[in-house]
Amino acid sequence: MRVKSSLSEIDSQIEKLRERRKTLVVKAGERFARAAAKAGLVEMEIPDDQLDAICEEIAARFRKTAKGKAPTGPSAP
Repeated sequence: MRVKSSLSEIDSQIEKLRERRKTLVVKAGERFARAAAKAGLVEMEIPDDQLDAICEEIAARFRKTAKGKAPTGPSAP
């Protein structure tokens, strides 16, 4: 039988998870920043609202692929 955790142990675990989450968010941001720079988006003057819309379209495309639709080629929508 497992011993119940104390509140301080739980608080410590929560803090570790928060730090881990923060690290993962930073790494994900850096990953997307590198991809944007590599694609040349950094030099383009794209308004934030258009950039948000473009990213939403890309995310929707990949969500469809993840739901079972396989892309048909390199230019698959």
